[in-house]
Amino acid sequence: MEHLHFSADINAPKEKVWDTLWAKGKYETWTAVFSEGSTVETDWKEGSKVLFTDGKGSGMVSKIAANKPNEYMSFEHLGELHNGVEDTTSEKVKKWQGATESYTLAENNDGTKLEVDMDITPEFKDYFEKTWPKAIEAIKTLAESKN
Repeated sequence: MEHLHFSADINAPKEKVWDTLWAKGKYETWTAVFSEGSTVETDWKEGSKVLFTDGKGSGMVSKIAANKPNEYMSFEHLGELHNGVEDTTSEKVKKWQGATESYTLAENNDGTKLEVDMDITPEFKDYFEKTWPKAIEAIKTLAESKN
């Protein structure tokens, strides 16, 4: 697996960036760059299951490895979701099972530094290298808005 890192300085407090990342409605706005209709189902507690879906019953099955509000969120990816059916045992899934994705927020001058780290298999590297900068820009725009 390969590791990707993305970061941005955001002119907003950590609390607003955190809310932009995970609040219902805001999450769906910035993740639309990955897949229109994206949503998340979880209770946001450490150790809890997370379903990252495309709104049509397909996506990723993960768990919250760490949740330190306004500072750090980490997910461990466990499998895929296809038409509402979880797959955590196929050979395809086992190739990347255990990959992590984490979000770190730190105070930075008058704002927040957002860092995103993720493990990725080579076939998805180009896609995420092109798409994450768009997602970061969407997060930045939302967090810096007056709303």
